Amino acid sequence: MERKRASRVLKTLLKTFKLPEWTSSPCKRPFETLIRTIISQNTSNKNTARAFEKLSERFPMTPEAFSNAELSEIERCLRPAGLYRNKSKIIKKLSRMIIEEFNGSLEHVLSLPTEEARKVLLGLPGIGRKTADILLLFCAKKPTVPVDTHVNRVSRRLGLAPANGGYEEIRLALQKLYDPKDYLAIHVLLILLGRSYCKARKPLCNSCPMDNLCLQIDVED
Repeated sequence: MERKRASRVLKTLLKTFKLPEWTSSPCKRPFETLIRTIISQNTSNKNTARAFEKLSERFPMTPEAFSNAELSEIERCLRPAGLYRNKSKIIKKLSRMIIEEFNGSLEHVLSLPTEEARKVLLGLPGIGRKTADILLLFCAKKPTVPVDTHVNRVSRRLGLAPANGGYEEIRLALQKLYDPKDYLAIHVLLILLGRSYCKARKPLCNSCPMDNLCLQIDVED
């Protein structure tokens, strides 16, 4: 019954939203994806885009460039994103480690079996579970579902994940309900639903396309 309702949720979301074109193929620049994800931590999409644009205009998007860069130069670019000093240190340290431990490329790590690759990524500075899962899903098509703030909130409100579940409980619940081929779609679609209707404050329940499928569970964001 739960998988049947989960399937209806996915079908309704696919009718409501259009998946971005980039979801049809793996990203070809995992290091760039990693840097953008680090910048996005605890900041808005708008500020992430501004900081990433400044950074990519100033530096080639390579571990070598950031490893050799002056920390103050990276900080100047990341200032719009908040927590810029900490993020700059992480990017510089991470870049150096990727050069020293992986010959300047994440390709080998991403080619490992999913859980092994996840373990290696989680051992690197600045890479938490969400960042690791984004790299694995987006860049290597590995079977995992990243849980950002929207996925966290929306999946629990819909009853797709435990109401009091943490990151791993929510990730595993979604992976149990959906086929691996749908992991990327459900991740992106839940984010779109969270941004458009299922907002943290004052959700638009009356106009939400999921209203007849939602359990409307009260959760803390």
